[in-house]
Amino acid sequence: MAAEQAKVDPMHQFTIEPILGSQNWEIAGYNIAFTNSALWMGLAAIALWLFVFGGMKRQLVPGRWQMAVESFTGFIDDMLEANIGKAGRKYVPYVFSLFMFILFANILGLLPVGLFGVHPFTFTSHFTVTGVLALLSFSIVLVVGFAKHGFRFFSLFIPHGTPVVMMPLIFFVELASFMVRPFSLALRLFVAMMAGHLLLEVLSSFVISGFNNGIGTSVIVVIPTFLLMIGICALELLVAGIQAYVFALLTSLYINDAENLH
Repeated sequence: MAAEQAKVDPMHQFTIEPILGSQNWEIAGYNIAFTNSALWMGLAAIALWLFVFGGMKRQLVPGRWQMAVESFTGFIDDMLEANIGKAGRKYVPYVFSLFMFILFANILGLLPVGLFGVHPFTFTSHFTVTGVLALLSFSIVLVVGFAKHGFRFFSLFIPHGTPVVMMPLIFFVELASFMVRPFSLALRLFVAMMAGHLLLEVLSSFVISGFNNGIGTSVIVVIPTFLLMIGICALELLVAGIQAYVFALLTSLYINDAENLH
């Protein structure tokens, strides 16, 4: 009976559930209930606002908080200047917000608040969320590309030096590659965050089952598994930062194509 109760559903952590409202709250066929996903999106947005607001004091001798905000801003500014040039500075607010929002979302989902009966929700483990962020970046690329270059933007799909006879084929291959960008951008973040949380949930089921099967099993299974979970949690924190950086970096590279038609 204890073993039956110890079963853990690894996919349950990704279930979107209404907090305010119900599944029947709909307008024009769309559910409008306030969900756990919306809650953690709001918490990530508030955390980002507080982080930036706390670093806007402009003290003569910067405190640690102000230095942290300026360091992240400078990091994004340097990345954009390296990938786009001086024209990249006008994209700092967007890319900085994108980077920090994803970073806070990833880290909030790893907080051990489950110890206090609160289940953290990593909304970046949902393709719908990462897809919207990717489409937002892709839309900026299209708007900038056509606004700055007009129909010359299509020259992006014909590399310089392409033989005339190969131009139609190369054009459609490059166009298809370009159109897949938002999908690959969203998929990379979604898969990375989902895989890590799945692994932690599976390992936690081993720990629970080990406790229920006696002291001998606890020593053999629980202790090594728990130590492995600690190591994976540390790795997940690193992945949270890397994935936010990769998303921002690829966004800057895509904007560079629109700005400079490389």
